[in-house]
Amino acid sequence: MSQQIEGIRGVLFDIDDTLYDYTGCDRTGLLAHLGERGLLGRFPDAEAAVGLWREIMEVQYARFLTGELTFSGQQRARAREFLDHLGEDGSTLTDEQAAAWFAGYVTHRDAARSAFPDADPTLAALAPHHRLGIVSNSSLHHQREKLDITGLLHHFPADEVLICSDEFGQPKPAAAIFHAGCAALGLAPGEVAYVGDRHDVDGLGARDAGLTAFWLDRTGIGGTPAPGVHLLRGLDELPSLLGH
Repeated sequence: MSQQIEGIRGVLFDIDDTLYDYTGCDRTGLLAHLGERGLLGRFPDAEAAVGLWREIMEVQYARFLTGELTFSGQQRARAREFLDHLGEDGSTLTDEQAAAWFAGYVTHRDAARSAFPDADPTLAALAPHHRLGIVSNSSLHHQREKLDITGLLHHFPADEVLICSDEFGQPKPAAAIFHAGCAALGLAPGEVAYVGDRHDVDGLGARDAGLTAFWLDRTGIGGTPAPGVHLLRGLDELPSLLGH
């Protein structure tokens, strides 16, 4: 898409796999953690281990988003279910033991934390012309720390523009959380673009909430976006599309 989009005064961003390379650091952290604990050999290959971990994450994180589990509760549930699959009786772990196992993974994961190379230049190019904010399905402390560690937080200096589902009470794709992000910028939905890596949650959710929706498909294998959802292959495409 090369045609410029007029009238956008603010841009809201997802964080994980949009600004921040969650998939990359998650994979690195898990494999290092399993290797340290002598568990990697239980799998036919690394991809099988990562695939199981992510399958469990999708299920347990969804329980967090619906309010069934707390943020730390979904972490403990992920550790227990993963160990159960390995025959390690994860379900018998106390909360402290499950949290400690997950913390070992977090240590390795966080050592690999990084922003995508196009994130900082894109935010810097947009900042003089647009109000910037975050709408994320996570917890504020967790996401603020990611932005800080990766050097992106200065683009979002006020906590009021960091809208996270744990504190807000509703996750994407609910229209209300997108509208809260627009309100934090002091703009109407029609004046705001949203950028995220999930076509369903981010692209369709933002579009249906009245924002200009951009779906970031870095891999190029996601397929064709729905009507009203604009496709990006990289964040660096965004400034020119918004006239900068």
